[in-house]
Amino acid sequence: MNAEEYQKDLIVIVADSEMEFVVRTLLGRYQALGIRQITFYITRHPQRDSGCLKECHNYLREDIRNYRYSMVLFDREGCGREQQSSSNIEKEVEDRLAVNGWKERCAVIVIDPELEAWVWSDSPEVDKVFGWRNRTPPLREWIKSKTPYWSAEKIKPERPKEALRSAMKEVRQPFSSILFADLAQSVSLERCIDSSFLKFKAVLRKWFSC
Repeated sequence: MNAEEYQKDLIVIVADSEMEFVVRTLLGRYQALGIRQITFYITRHPQRDSGCLKECHNYLREDIRNYRYSMVLFDREGCGREQQSSSNIEKEVEDRLAVNGWKERCAVIVIDPELEAWVWSDSPEVDKVFGWRNRTPPLREWIKSKTPYWSAEKIKPERPKEALRSAMKEVRQPFSSILFADLAQSVSLERCIDSSFLKFKAVLRKWFSC
């Protein structure tokens, strides 16, 4: 099948609404990603992280001829394989997709430990979106000094979700999935150095270069 015969460029399976908002927003910022504008469809797996791990090859089987590429994103924490590395989990799921019709047309992104790891770039937009703008001490310093979730020598929190929720509770900021979309829309995509995010960008640039 020629590339032009596929109905859309990309189908993405994600584990939850936060990931859906983030991925949808990022794909809309195709120029910042360094890719051409693409057609895509995003769907959530009803069994969340564990469903993405165990069943995405079945979930995607009927779409093999409709999309040029497939991508699966889920958290390592909550998938049921927390004792394994993200890279090993990714390879296992990519191999399963490959033998089920997606060979050389699929990628799996396992975020370690969870999506909130993508939040902690050094962009000032993080403080703004999560209600910490112009506060003293700055957001990162407060988390390191007031919570057990971020060691001073680390470049990001060991427990990114708990760190974020603690900060939002401190400023009485209600949590909403939309906040992730707001951050994905405003932060520089060059400032996140999380390995799973770097893989996300690299795969898209390989598939959909300008």
